[in-house]
Amino acid sequence: MLQYIVALIATGIVGYGVNFSVRVISQGDEALVERLGKYRRTLKPGLQFVLPLVDKIAYIDTIRERVLDIPPQSVITNDNLTLEVDAVVYWQIMEIERAYYAIENVESAIQEIVLTSMRSQIGRLPLQQILSTKDEIDKALLKKLDEATSSWGVKVIRVEIQNIVFPENLGIDSTRDRYREHFLSGLQYTNHKL
Repeated sequence: MLQYIVALIATGIVGYGVNFSVRVISQGDEALVERLGKYRRTLKPGLQFVLPLVDKIAYIDTIRERVLDIPPQSVITNDNLTLEVDAVVYWQIMEIERAYYAIENVESAIQEIVLTSMRSQIGRLPLQQILSTKDEIDKALLKKLDEATSSWGVKVIRVEIQNIVFPENLGIDSTRDRYREHFLSGLQYTNHKL
């Protein structure tokens, strides 16, 4: 009788150990393992083993490319016109360890850098130049973001300004028509009853 109880307890302990030591990491994901609170290793996709009670999976995240939509933001141009500008950022975690331990919230930090960089880049230019140099603005934003996020283990792949909304009181009809015509050729135009 005692043998059965011991066998049952041993089976329970072995089952518990196997249940908490075998992990399956999905394709496109990676996981961080901490041993007694300190980073130990990164788990790649597939069947992985960790020591129960000693190791813990601290973080699991995707390493696939992500899209971050930047909400419309008021931006003042060099010629004192206020525009509403929004953008989209494509980014990817390259080193999950740095993305987890180097910064608290990667996505929020990327969004804040995009907003401040967008205001800075567009604020240097008059409206007419903004319309003709959208690609250069995108490249400048990408360069600034890439520099800022490199220490976080994150790669910003692409930044694109999506919409530029004109002010309602642009002025003379011919000026508005010229701006409208320029936008229709490349950017999405939002009509405010110009």
